[in-house]
Amino acid sequence: MRVLINAFSARRGGGQTYLLNLFDGLPMDSDAEIILLAPESLRLPEERRNVTRLAVSLPVENPVTRAIWEKVELPRLLRELRVDILFCPGGIIGARTPIDCKTVTAFRNMIPFDLTQRRKYPLWYPRIRNWILHRLMLRSMMQADLVIFVSEYARNLIEIIADSPLKATVVIPHGIDQRFRITDGTKVARPGWLPEEGYFLYVSILDVYKGQVEVVRGFAKWKRRRHTRVKLILAGPENPQYGRRVRAEIERLGLIGDVIVAGSIPYQALPAVYQHAIVNIFASECENCPNILLEALAAGRPVVVSDRQPMPEFGGDAVMYFDPTAPDDLAEKLALIVDDPDRMTELSKSARERSFQFDAGRAAAQTWDAIAKLHQGGCQSAR
Repeated sequence: MRVLINAFSARRGGGQTYLLNLFDGLPMDSDAEIILLAPESLRLPEERRNVTRLAVSLPVENPVTRAIWEKVELPRLLRELRVDILFCPGGIIGARTPIDCKTVTAFRNMIPFDLTQRRKYPLWYPRIRNWILHRLMLRSMMQADLVIFVSEYARNLIEIIADSPLKATVVIPHGIDQRFRITDGTKVARPGWLPEEGYFLYVSILDVYKGQVEVVRGFAKWKRRRHTRVKLILAGPENPQYGRRVRAEIERLGLIGDVIVAGSIPYQALPAVYQHAIVNIFASECENCPNILLEALAAGRPVVVSDRQPMPEFGGDAVMYFDPTAPDDLAEKLALIVDDPDRMTELSKSARERSFQFDAGRAAAQTWDAIAKLHQGGCQSAR
């Protein structure tokens, strides 16, 4: 089986992590030959002779030239290499494939399908981009021989809005990398830069649908009632315009020094930051499969989570939910946890136990198995 993965859109973060987990989970005895189209920033797995990177001449970092290349050159490449499966994990199948080449796509970006969140972006480029992505991704899912969903919530949504039934689907949630787990009951060493007073942690990009402004307001309300020195850490890259809004709110509320905007934290350093938090917060209003929530569960600390779907699908009864648009609700839920040591212990244990339902290696194995079944002609929608 020869699989070509078109991953030129995986330029950072979750897109690259998804691919790295896939490669790590590829069985060593697999007879699959993987041809990878991806940015140079994506490192290839070591000791994987059946995974090779293919270079192209055009500047495919630009989405316009990439789309032209996919229309003009990729079909020829698929024929010349005799590719059996074209896998587009970015959600868009940009090429017309030979009749004997089957197609797989993964649906991982929910924002283009959430009109409420799309309206929060400026009128020009971001809104137009999401409008275009909505149409391209939906068309790709309808033409694909197999669509890999990462949540039941996502599959149900697409099946409702699609003009015709999808050919075949499977739900394979993201998994948790083993480095995020407390394997021997001992936390990773505490980094020296973390505040000694203790901290609440929210890891996520600062963006309009992530609700950091509301989290800052909720933290301020909780803090005023207790006169505590506990800090709030906001960790992640920034949408610059929204980042300025967050900082302005921190200043307005007199929280400079109490809220730490930490920026991006290296992936390998995140487990320690999760594990030493008093409470991990996740306030997103729009997700497909929330990797950050899964990582927070594995840290074995209490988690306070947005009540928007699909978060309940993943958090179950192991977390405490709040309305991400209501700072008062967040303040109340933080108080319920911090003021009750027994509840804190119970939520910590429940979060860690829940996390074992999500494993990166198992998710990768299921993905390769679904692709192999499609190649063999036996892939059907799995419920």
